[in-house]
Amino acid sequence: MINKYKSLSLALLLAGGLVVGGCNSTRKADLHYENFDYTLAIEEYKEAFASREPNLVGAQRLADSYRLTGRTKEAEEWYAKVVAMPEADPINIYYYAEALRSNGKYFEAKTQYQNYAMKVPAEAAKANAKANASDAALKLLEEPVSAIVVNETAINSGNADFSPTVYENGIIFASDRGGPKSNDKDVDAGTYGWTGRPYLQMFYAERNQDSTWQLPTMASESLNSLYHDGPAVLDSSNSTIYFTRTHMVEVKNKNVNVDPTSWVKKPMTNDHVNRLEIFSATRSDSGAAGTWSAPKAFPYNKVSEYSVGHPALSPDGKTMYFVSDKPGGFGETDIYYSELQADGNWGQPVNAGNTINTVGKEMFPSFDRSGYFYFSSDTHPGFGGLDVFRAQGSRASWTKPQNLRNPINSPKDDFGMTFMRNVEKSETVGYLSSNRDSNNGTDDIYSFKMLSNAVLLVTTLERVSLPSKRTTTQPLSDVQLKLAIKGSTDTTAAFTNLNGEYAYGVMKGNVYELAGQKFGYLKQSATVSIDTTSLADTTRVTLIFDKSKANVAIALENIYYDLDKWNIRPDAALELDKLVRILQDNPSIKIELGSHTDAREGLGYNMLLSERRAQSAVEYLVSKGIPRNRLSWKGYGETRLRNGCADGVECTEEQHQMNRRTEFKIK
Repeated sequence: MINKYKSLSLALLLAGGLVVGGCNSTRKADLHYENFDYTLAIEEYKEAFASREPNLVGAQRLADSYRLTGRTKEAEEWYAKVVAMPEADPINIYYYAEALRSNGKYFEAKTQYQNYAMKVPAEAAKANAKANASDAALKLLEEPVSAIVVNETAINSGNADFSPTVYENGIIFASDRGGPKSNDKDVDAGTYGWTGRPYLQMFYAERNQDSTWQLPTMASESLNSLYHDGPAVLDSSNSTIYFTRTHMVEVKNKNVNVDPTSWVKKPMTNDHVNRLEIFSATRSDSGAAGTWSAPKAFPYNKVSEYSVGHPALSPDGKTMYFVSDKPGGFGETDIYYSELQADGNWGQPVNAGNTINTVGKEMFPSFDRSGYFYFSSDTHPGFGGLDVFRAQGSRASWTKPQNLRNPINSPKDDFGMTFMRNVEKSETVGYLSSNRDSNNGTDDIYSFKMLSNAVLLVTTLERVSLPSKRTTTQPLSDVQLKLAIKGSTDTTAAFTNLNGEYAYGVMKGNVYELAGQKFGYLKQSATVSIDTTSLADTTRVTLIFDKSKANVAIALENIYYDLDKWNIRPDAALELDKLVRILQDNPSIKIELGSHTDAREGLGYNMLLSERRAQSAVEYLVSKGIPRNRLSWKGYGETRLRNGCADGVECTEEQHQMNRRTEFKIK
């Protein structure tokens, strides 16, 4: 669920309309609801429904109140009651699905999204996208963790604290904790009825050298008004700040969204809608507090028609990215960009394109030191609520966004990432916001350290014999893979695609155990170390599968012998170690090892030599712990040459060596 003050798409609407469908026992609750005082409405509805069953209107309003204040568990409970009522509007099915997904109930959420798509075809694209995202969440849960995340309890309050931006030796963040201005004068800014808490203001928290926090104080008085302010972003020199501020606009005799997430227009009269604007200010002196100029409005604010907010700057400071619900976008809120012109003014906003933007909500853009672009979305495949995604590119040209996985993301809202500047180049650390630990929908600030991420690309191939007696390989699809950190019992399962490939997200420095199996084939496994020193982000591993058929010879690659020798060469030992693994992975099979020679020397000599070679291979396997009763051996001498190098035929040493080989077959 997305708190009202947190999302541009949830435009803040004040003033009320007529009470509809209420009765004497819920009149007070209805008045609070109509005035958008949802926290008060919840208490009144709960009291009213303690002694009687709710009607449809009352149940829906209580469910809406829980949803709009971010209390997803209670919202799920009440939307379940609403959708069971025959006359309920289909939008409640969508809200029910949203609550289920935010509570991590992905199977149930998918079903409800699909139900909504069938009942409201006009919204099928959005609902089906959410259904697909529910499937994706289950797969993401199987991926290795991506970061270390810590709740910064020392600066978090019992209220909402979110969207930090790095400033001097600390952070500036948005909070509705209330409190005095920076000059220690108490200011009664009132209470925001929607949440029952004070209005949002910008606060500054400084971090000490020992990583402890000083008590947060309200930021400069010139940056905070008596209404909602924040979030903000600063340029690289910390001399210019861009921030979001809410503006109240009177809307007369127009259709406005009482709840823009419902996509249902409701007529209201003489209402005020609160829209967001971007402002900037410059600092005239140094120091953490600083003296800031009077805020200057972004030239493309247009509160009479839409909101703009959540500013972010590209690493070079020449492009501003922001969020808007202006007409003509792809979804409820889109990310736009504006380029700095030669004269110092910002250019006309341009949509950042549908690689980033979806039919849902995209918001809270930011950049790291390397120029990666981060944003939050409730529609790109993720865990639920808002998830953080990363992409490369600029303006309207981007790579496919990547979900940052667990624990950066959760089934709740995860957003507002910012990155530390003065850290080791190899480290990616910073702060983010989430309501994952909240029972009342409020957000906390978390610190994070991204773990060194890499990709393990697994290729599965089938060994195939050719008429020429040579072998080749071809992709083997639908192989079940299991991956686990060495020593752990927690495995991540997957299946290879039509190309016989699957890419795992892994962490550098870890050692993994990989296993693959498919019916009719011998199981295969490998131990994989993810190199911490390699510049490459991808480690490639190939598993080659042989069919599990009795009495079919399977050649061991590179099991060759020197002329007239039967000892195991080092290169042959490496290949025999693979056979050890096959026997360990397939404990029920017994094999015969067969050894072959080239055509030089006599038949009797070659037969004896091959027997000794086969026996030496068996002894090697026994030395590695394979029970002797699973092994037998046989020498074939020169009776089964792989090429035409028979007696009297002139061949190269390489051609002769192809015949000096060892094979195995299942008995």
